[in-house]
Amino acid sequence: MESVDLTVAALHRSVDDPALNSMNFLNEVAQHYPDAVSLAAGRPYEEFFDSAELHRHLDTFRRHLADDLGLSPAQVDRTLLQYGRTKGIVHHLIARNLAVDEQITVDPEAIVVTVGCQEAMFLVLRALRAGPEDVLLAVAPTYVGLTGAARLVDLPVRPVADGPDGIDLADLRAQLRRARAEGLCPRACYVMPDFANPSGVSMDPAQRRRLLDLAATEDLLLIEDNPYGLFPAGGADRTPTLKALDTRRRVVYLGSFAKTVLPGARVGYVVADQRVAGSDGTVGPLADQLAKIKSMITVNTSPIAQAVIGGALLAHDCSLVAANVRERAAYARNLRHMVDGLARRFPAGGPVRWNVPAGGFFVVVTVPFAVDDALLHRSAREYGVLWTPMAHFYDDGAPVNALRLSVSAVTPEQIDQGLDRLAALVTDELAVPTAPARRPAPA
Repeated sequence: MESVDLTVAALHRSVDDPALNSMNFLNEVAQHYPDAVSLAAGRPYEEFFDSAELHRHLDTFRRHLADDLGLSPAQVDRTLLQYGRTKGIVHHLIARNLAVDEQITVDPEAIVVTVGCQEAMFLVLRALRAGPEDVLLAVAPTYVGLTGAARLVDLPVRPVADGPDGIDLADLRAQLRRARAEGLCPRACYVMPDFANPSGVSMDPAQRRRLLDLAATEDLLLIEDNPYGLFPAGGADRTPTLKALDTRRRVVYLGSFAKTVLPGARVGYVVADQRVAGSDGTVGPLADQLAKIKSMITVNTSPIAQAVIGGALLAHDCSLVAANVRERAAYARNLRHMVDGLARRFPAGGPVRWNVPAGGFFVVVTVPFAVDDALLHRSAREYGVLWTPMAHFYDDGAPVNALRLSVSAVTPEQIDQGLDRLAALVTDELAVPTAPARRPAPA
């Protein structure tokens, strides 16, 4: 045996948790099969990337600091080049963006700018996990990054059933009752109401209001994650976010600029306007407490990265709806192409089924055979196509006979090529006797 200095058992138990292993696996598997068509990654479309925009956005934000905020040249340089304010330097522009695009009115001081949305999740969960009795609820299937972040702070995650309306409210009530009967304290419920990752399912306005009413009745916070809300397909209208409908400060809102501006900037944010009474008698937004945690993790989010995002917001009068017209059209085209392509390759009424989301990046395909990492490796190696096993988005280790396809980072031609290869894999797997499906795909 090779000499070692440490064992995994001597480290925090999260490092060997399936959720953290899944995140690494999903991020890195494509590198092992560079020639495979990837229908796996939920990355933004790259056709519209333009590195020249970085300089324009930086210059726009510099002028904003000088002309609009009245900073001197030395102050502008210090803002961009020095360690910065923990809460961020574009919080006021994010507040304007939320007002313009989402009809959310929020004090900029209730916003913390984070290193991607992943840090925002971690800050919120770290703050909410006060004791061993605390638990988090989350709609299953759940984004694996949320599950992994919860593991890092020792916060157990309990699944809530999904459904055609995005969340089964009866099951949410049942899970709350069950947890409290066990002496546990449900701190929040994590939801992705718009084109959820991985299921693609959305909540309609009535369901969102019912969820908010239940949260108020049950004294429960909702953590709303909204990376895909700007991308409804076709001419569909956008649905108000939970936060836009929230009149009782029940929603902690997570946002990201990875899909709407630039993933490489790694800038996200959290809106946390819940009022917190301090030990000294002062009252301030939950964002103040999250900033304390952030100061011990990343100190501050890169001012240069924030400046790029700030310049992009200013270039479009703080409207990301206006900034993403081309992207929305591309994703809608690709989603349509994916669904139509599945219909051409798999006959109606057959053993292969899929959902038809109203927007976003993802389609879930249900098949009558086991879908796991071993099959994914074989798919990439022998058939030249990558996808994501849905088992990664459940936390119980049970078999899931479904896979997720992403439409975001591919062309229509690549979708056709990938679906042809997937169809060949499915045809071969269907010829092998297998066990029946263990879990239905999301509605």
